[in-house]
Amino acid sequence: MRLIITAPGGKMGKVITAAAFADKRFSIVAGIGPAGRAYIGEDIGLVSGLGQPVGAPVADDLEAVIDGCDVIIDFSTKALSLAVLDLATRHKKALVCGTTGFSSAEAAEFKKASAQIPVILAANTSRVVNCMNKLLELCAATFGEEADIEIIEMHDRNKIDAPSGTSGEMGEIIARARGGRLHGLAVYGRHGAQPRVKGSIGYHSVRAGSTPSSHIVIFGFMGERLEIAHHSYNWECFALGACAAAYFLKDKQPGLYSIQDTL
Repeated sequence: MRLIITAPGGKMGKVITAAAFADKRFSIVAGIGPAGRAYIGEDIGLVSGLGQPVGAPVADDLEAVIDGCDVIIDFSTKALSLAVLDLATRHKKALVCGTTGFSSAEAAEFKKASAQIPVILAANTSRVVNCMNKLLELCAATFGEEADIEIIEMHDRNKIDAPSGTSGEMGEIIARARGGRLHGLAVYGRHGAQPRVKGSIGYHSVRAGSTPSSHIVIFGFMGERLEIAHHSYNWECFALGACAAAYFLKDKQPGLYSIQDTL
């Protein structure tokens, strides 16, 4: 498969470039960076810190190179991701997007585009995290409101959105398994006298140092508790999951797919 990778100088773009280069199923044909950056025109292997050229330039005009690819892997910013989505739709290219922080209206644009192209919009591309989501669904459906559920998520100091998209997805899965929706159930942090509301889902966000990603979901009962947790040591797991997602879209019909579909 021929890949275009956005933001190759970013923390995820770097590890995705390395993972894709090491995977012989892929050929990287271009990178996409913001206009005006000094590295535009340079080889993506050098921009991403891979340490060697791969024969693919970093461009600032996606439309100029998009027809040379089969799929785009995009971990960038909301504004760039929506522009990438628009061009992918118009040029009928598959898209894996791992950008987070979209509003409901913005996320709906991906669903709309999926009528024309195969799309994966994933808050978390780790295949292990998505297996964890199945465990959360099972526990929430089994215990219902008997369990007091709290979600603790930890990320590096530079992560902007809180709570994380991954923890938001986890909350939605739990709420649906209980027969409801996260909206109206979520409680974001606590301060002062706040008795716990039965059936609520508590959120606690930590931003510190270079912590890559941790999600801990607590099911609290009288006399016992269950914890289901995922801890990433670096961003490689997300890059490998993104590449697996891209390969999954090979020859797929238009539709909105998930990482769980790739398991």
